[in-house]
Amino acid sequence: MDLDLIAILTGVAFVAGFVDSIAGGGGLLALPALLVAGLDPVSALATNKLQGSFGTGSAVIAYARQRHIDFRRSLPMVATTFIGAVLGVLAVKFAPTSLLSAILPVLLIVMAIYFALSRRLSNEDARPRMSEKTFVRSVAPGFGFYDGIFGPGAGSFYLLGFVTLLGYGVVRASAHTRLLNFTSNIASLVTFAASGKIIWTLGLAMGAGQFLGAQLGSRLAIAHGARIIRPLLVLVCCGMALRLLLDPANPITNFFVK
Repeated sequence: MDLDLIAILTGVAFVAGFVDSIAGGGGLLALPALLVAGLDPVSALATNKLQGSFGTGSAVIAYARQRHIDFRRSLPMVATTFIGAVLGVLAVKFAPTSLLSAILPVLLIVMAIYFALSRRLSNEDARPRMSEKTFVRSVAPGFGFYDGIFGPGAGSFYLLGFVTLLGYGVVRASAHTRLLNFTSNIASLVTFAASGKIIWTLGLAMGAGQFLGAQLGSRLAIAHGARIIRPLLVLVCCGMALRLLLDPANPITNFFVK
């Protein structure tokens, strides 16, 4: 692949890593860029998982350094998220993608409204609405399964779960979101690596960009908390919804165009 093209994609990955480390949605930038660069859809997905893993891993390191992640306490949800993601990847060929494409934009718009208006989205922890044990057994593997089988918006779903169900403050929720997102990325990456579809040179170069972007984004999120996370979450949710609705294959778009 041309070195200039690799440099451009690495720059895109840097921006994607920055956005993803704060609010999720980095794939909204990286995946279309890979497709425009000429990769077939499977290779683009596989390479995106490789470079995206560097970004989420980098964010985990940044948040962990500031003691926003309790790894011992998080181990059970990491395990169930990994299992859910593996099952999701294995079930990809059975996924009702048209149904998911129709429902997801509506969910993302609802989430954007919630993130914009919710009083619970602050830097302080709130009263949980669900026990951690229940979250580990149901929500974590469910989101992991979704990330493996479909993916768009997974980071926002993770964060919403931590804030609304476990009552985490927004920085702590963002930190643990990156941890579970990294877990589901690794589960998908292992499966894609076995398929031989990863473009390793490109994926590693973009991974370096993702790593650096995620370091910058994570530090800003830690420093500014809800002031930067809330507006970026709203922007990312709206952007993902618009991206899905602009796809000619989306059932909602087809309904109104016809």
